[in-house]
Amino acid sequence: MSEFLLAWLTVLPSYAAPLLLAGLGLVLSERAGVLNLAPEGMMAVGAMTGALTVLGGHDPWTGVLAGVAAGTALSLGFGLAVVVFRAEQTLAGLATVALGLGITGVIGRAHVQKPFEGLARLSETGWGADLPRLIGQQTLLIPVALVLLVAVWWVLFRTAAGLRLRAVGEDPAAADVAGANVQAIQLAAVLGSGALCGLAGAYLSVASAHVWVEGMVAGRGWVVVALVIFARWRPAGVLWGALLFGGTEALTLRLQAVGVDFPVYLGAMLPYALTLVVLTIASLRRGASSGEPSALGFIYLRQDKH
Repeated sequence: MSEFLLAWLTVLPSYAAPLLLAGLGLVLSERAGVLNLAPEGMMAVGAMTGALTVLGGHDPWTGVLAGVAAGTALSLGFGLAVVVFRAEQTLAGLATVALGLGITGVIGRAHVQKPFEGLARLSETGWGADLPRLIGQQTLLIPVALVLLVAVWWVLFRTAAGLRLRAVGEDPAAADVAGANVQAIQLAAVLGSGALCGLAGAYLSVASAHVWVEGMVAGRGWVVVALVIFARWRPAGVLWGALLFGGTEALTLRLQAVGVDFPVYLGAMLPYALTLVVLTIASLRRGASSGEPSALGFIYLRQDKH
């Protein structure tokens, strides 16, 4: 039993990290009042771009940065649509998902199932050879994700910029009167969201799978949407949500790996069943206790009055 638990805890970070990174991105966007349903597409282009960059002869860290850039680029289109041109945010998010998946399908199809040398585990580096198994089997992107968690929390709750961002998400008209540039803040938040979602996608291909497979995001972007609701739009809550959702998926695969008679399709369904449960609970507790930004999804025009 102890060996099973250790094996599960060892693989858990690789399942939780992409959810954590993308979840932090959504917190930034939605705290600024922009409803973002596009992480599935942003993660997909991040995963594909990271993989293709490494396959093109570049080192894995360059691939990770390329994935971040790809996610940011896709989010720029989404941000311009919803912030500058004030498109309906739900439809724009869904269109961005379709665009991201379409791009990966067209460009990435010729590179499917081509393995490459991804990020090394800590135990494979010279200075990390003596680390405990639980730590040594991770890549450097795990501590990077934890640093980003602290950074997002610090920016949101300990800086003037974070205060303005949260004010825009709660009451953009009042923030505007107070001197905040609502459009600039929202666009910056969306770009930050795209960068983190692109990093989450690059983690899947460059740090975890070391291969590009069409559809490898596999619905995780939609899970992230529910995860952020579960977290009540707080970075610390995103960490616990990522461990819960990622741990569920990791546990299912570990049970199958040790030969437990556990239905494959039931195991694959569990994270999404959990997503439905979270969304149902969230719908029942709407209001001040939900933590939802008051102006989330609100299309702000300067002459609007609350």
